[in-house]
Amino acid sequence: MKVLEKVSDFLGKFMAVVVLVIAALALFVPVSCTWIQTSWVNYLLMIVMFGMGLTLKLEDFKLVFTRPKDIFVGCVAQFTIMPLLAFLLGKVFGLDAALLAGVILVGTCPGGTSSNVITFMSKGDVALSVGMTSINTILAPILTPAITYLLLRTTVTVDPVSMFLSIIKVVIVPIALGFLINKLFGKFTEKLVKVLPAVSVVAICMIVASVVSHNSEKIFSTGIVVFAVVILHNLLGYACGFGLGRLLKLNVAKTKALSVEIGMQNSGLATSLAGSAFPDLAMATVPGAIFSVWHNISGAILANLFNRWTEKEN
Repeated sequence: MKVLEKVSDFLGKFMAVVVLVIAALALFVPVSCTWIQTSWVNYLLMIVMFGMGLTLKLEDFKLVFTRPKDIFVGCVAQFTIMPLLAFLLGKVFGLDAALLAGVILVGTCPGGTSSNVITFMSKGDVALSVGMTSINTILAPILTPAITYLLLRTTVTVDPVSMFLSIIKVVIVPIALGFLINKLFGKFTEKLVKVLPAVSVVAICMIVASVVSHNSEKIFSTGIVVFAVVILHNLLGYACGFGLGRLLKLNVAKTKALSVEIGMQNSGLATSLAGSAFPDLAMATVPGAIFSVWHNISGAILANLFNRWTEKEN
């Protein structure tokens, strides 16, 4: 068990590097990863969400009642800033229907567990980060399909009911199951949680490897445009979150949490939804795959910058 914990710690610390290496391998040597079927993506994401559920406790939801203003700000910002940025960037860069759908799906998805890790690394308000992620994830079955439909209804056919059911199956059910097991078998899950980072990193790497390897030719054909859009989307999300925190005069820890939560998305969910909601638009999965790689790299850099900022403030 101790060996597994050490491996888990290593993968957690160097997640950005590991994901980047796997993505590069899948992109430049796709045959090495095509054995990971795209049909596995949903199941792999369910594993990640189940792991998130195992880490949740009732205390995480009490934050909604003790600090409703902070949670409300995070939720409104999450489901307005990133979707609008995605739509505007897609139009400015003239993305085709498939890539536009993929970018907007990234924008309308909630934050993922990565935002909690980066907030912790940034010495931000982790409780707030977990609270925002939890509530945004619960709201996702309604808001993600609804906002996606509003932004894409004139471009592609969107089935919000199908998206709602997909999010319930892939996200809500695994999280609820993990939460229930944690509640009933707390002592067992305390030990299990120590190796969860390794499981999550492996699952995320397999999702990235699958999507990138099966779409490597299409990724090369899009040129630098889709990379530019994904990177700008992420960085502008961080900037807007940080600016909003300063505008509302939130303390340093809360501002960090808000910035990270808005900028980092559950891109695995976006990739999964793109594959099921837009089966005729293969390129719709590409923005989510690129975002999965990039936001882990940018998040690690942001944590370093935030720590330097805190040192100067002190």
